[in-house]
Amino acid sequence: MVDHGAGNLVSIAQGLSRAGADVAVVTRPNDIADAAGIVLPGVGTTGAAMERLTAAGFVSPLREWKRPLLGICVGLQLFFEHSEEDGTDALGLIAGRVGKLENAPLLPHIGWNDVTLAADPIFAGIDQGNTFYFVHSYAVVPEDPSVIIATTDYGQPFAAAARSGDRVGVQFHPERSGAAGLQLLANFVAECGRIKDAA
Repeated sequence: MVDHGAGNLVSIAQGLSRAGADVAVVTRPNDIADAAGIVLPGVGTTGAAMERLTAAGFVSPLREWKRPLLGICVGLQLFFEHSEEDGTDALGLIAGRVGKLENAPLLPHIGWNDVTLAADPIFAGIDQGNTFYFVHSYAVVPEDPSVIIATTDYGQPFAAAARSGDRVGVQFHPERSGAAGLQLLANFVAECGRIKDAA
């Protein structure tokens, strides 16, 4: 798990550990070389997160990463090309932008939302209609809508999760989302294991 100074690391690490992962919190790019997967957490703004990732030397290694990558909240937003929040160019792993929730009744959006899930391994064992916990004012707007694997609504429909290959991200916080969130983290651990075993 990448520690770039903005993430709920303890709760995420506990959830991953409960799923059987050997969790390492890393601050240097060299420390991710042998990982089966990476978790990119984040709170705050994409601009601040990109500054910290750049300063720590993580940008190129994350762009070149070929194994599973899970982005959480701002971590998902960093997957995209550009954030309108602060005019920041992000990692560019998925084509699209990060835009403000224009019709939201109140910002930031804080609380539990029902999420409509597509068929995807990251949601294995999670029933439709489960609620997940959100804290944000911006959401991803993919160029290709087919990468969206979950949606919800807060004044307007928006992407709650997206996947491109082994890169999957969620706008909500699984580490704060009870049993469904812990199942999602366990599914990511399982995905890392399957891909490692197949290599």
